[in-house]
Amino acid sequence: MLLNSKGKHRRPSKATRIAALAGVTGAAVAVPLMGATNASAASVATWDAVAQCESGGNWSINTGNGYYGGLQFSQSSWAAAGGTQYAARADLASKDQQIATAEKLLDMQGPGAWACAGAGGLTNDGVDPGVSTGSGQSQKAQPERKAEQPTTRSEQRSAPKAESKKTVTTPTGEKVQKGDGEYKVKTGDTLSKIAQKQGVKGGWSKLFDLNDDIVKDANLIFPGQQLHLK
Repeated sequence: MLLNSKGKHRRPSKATRIAALAGVTGAAVAVPLMGATNASAASVATWDAVAQCESGGNWSINTGNGYYGGLQFSQSSWAAAGGTQYAARADLASKDQQIATAEKLLDMQGPGAWACAGAGGLTNDGVDPGVSTGSGQSQKAQPERKAEQPTTRSEQRSAPKAESKKTVTTPTGEKVQKGDGEYKVKTGDTLSKIAQKQGVKGGWSKLFDLNDDIVKDANLIFPGQQLHLK
């Protein structure tokens, strides 16, 4: 789903995992999901194909690796896209609820949020999947197989650098650190794209390390943040 510490919302699939993780887009929005929007949407058949590649089509999967559900959401991506209004984790939500949350993530990050986007032919085609999320959280209960592992490198690192006093307001009204770097994040940017465009040695992971005081999840960067390139 969105890389973990690597960059996306979901667990990258097979050989493409590492690369996909780095290509997460930046404008993250955590707002209530009332269903898919025509601005950015895909059909249920498309999501089924993505899920088949991501998890073998198992919408309730939880192997204890930090990624959950049919579309392999990381916990941070699930929360950022508003999925926690349905269930604490993606594997505890219904298929329709996972698709509705994926629609929001697709709108925020684009198809690049999934390593299996190509396998499913995932695009922002404006097709409303017409899913029904029901009301409240899913009633499914999924037994825990293992203790959850941290899903972001920032959770494993030592105390972060002193935070900048300046902030950027996200579309949901949340305040995040702006930073004082030389590169200003634009809509559609990802750490991977920025590193490639600006010639950052070490790629997206180096860029992540350079800015770990304001970027807490490699999948979530916001327009207006200012990143250090060296």
